[in-house]
Amino acid sequence: MPAQNACRTEGAEDRPAVEWLSPAEHEAWHLMTSVYGRVIKRLDDDLQEAHRISLREYQVLVQLSEADGAALRMADLADRLSVSPSGLTRRLDGLVREGLVRRQACQSDRRGTWAVLSPAGRAALKDAAPTHVAGVRRYVFSALRGKRLQDLATGLRAIETALDRAEIEDRR
Repeated sequence: MPAQNACRTEGAEDRPAVEWLSPAEHEAWHLMTSVYGRVIKRLDDDLQEAHRISLREYQVLVQLSEADGAALRMADLADRLSVSPSGLTRRLDGLVREGLVRRQACQSDRRGTWAVLSPAGRAALKDAAPTHVAGVRRYVFSALRGKRLQDLATGLRAIETALDRAEIEDRR
């Protein structure tokens, strides 16, 4: 099946016409999703092996460490991590059990809850960060120097801008 037809399904003739991906777009899309998945798996494996913490848990610790007071409302943390509130709750459960994060009731809104980085969480993050940074450098930036890195950053900014526009349009 040609690349531009790879996403067609039965009954497609009943739907509005779609501008299928060109061969170059198709290849770039598949490379992006494949590379992303592989990098994430390698980073997760490195953190699990060295620190018994998942990349998802590490990302929670990073977000909290960068927030004012090392605390975020649960809804804001979910937004920053692009996860659902229930997905965040499951992710936090283990961190709370390990004493790396604590939940705290919001004084100004009884329905709200804060996720707060604990001293043990800050120590775990400090311990795991060099492993994470070394992995990012090894799996991503060792292959990108100079113009390649600039081109990647330019392309990713363009995608981010398009996503921002789509989110604004979706709110209207």
